[in-house]
Amino acid sequence: MPTAVIFDVDGTLIDSVDLHAQSWQDALREYGRDVPLDDIRMQVAKDGDQLMPEFLSEDDIEAFGEELEERRGVILKERYLPNVEAFPGVRTLFERLRAEGLRIVLASTAKEDELETYKEVADIENLVDEQTSSNDAESSKLHSDIFLAALEKLGNPDPEDVIVVGDTPCDAEAATQAGLRTIGLLCGGFPEDTLWDAGCIAVYRDPADLLAQYDGSPLSEDEDDAP
Repeated sequence: MPTAVIFDVDGTLIDSVDLHAQSWQDALREYGRDVPLDDIRMQVAKDGDQLMPEFLSEDDIEAFGEELEERRGVILKERYLPNVEAFPGVRTLFERLRAEGLRIVLASTAKEDELETYKEVADIENLVDEQTSSNDAESSKLHSDIFLAALEKLGNPDPEDVIVVGDTPCDAEAATQAGLRTIGLLCGGFPEDTLWDAGCIAVYRDPADLLAQYDGSPLSEDEDDAP
């Protein structure tokens, strides 16, 4: 049984993947780049420094990449964040974890103000022990930095005692780099096979499904075989 759980936020706890993709599409369009939403959605787990090279040349990034990324942040906050919602079961799952004595950390590369909005939307402000933001990692979550920062905030426990919950292959791959196991959730939109292939030890539909199957999950001391 783990002693702590590290949660990704976007696409795992908060239904925000499409909103992030739309904000990138809007910003790219303002700079003359019309990119299909589905193409952006498959890259949106990446931070801007790794997403932009998928759609822009090096010259474009040098010329206006920083401005575009800042504009994208403004668009997200003004047009899309007011519509963001949490997935079902987030607060109840957190309450169960706390009742079982587990510590909860949010591992996000979002800006601090965005992260506070997400916590309020999910009604989990009083259930989070620690959190990371864009200030806590030099590189994005395709690397292990953000999970290593989360472990540090926990006091650097044995990674075997900590489980990550995320929605993307990037989450699982970065967690593995940090020596952590990952439970995958399908609510972020990635195919189940992709999550298994990335190294997830169990896969559930969403936070509510993980809660419903809690006793047989890797979060529980009563775990049998992972689904």
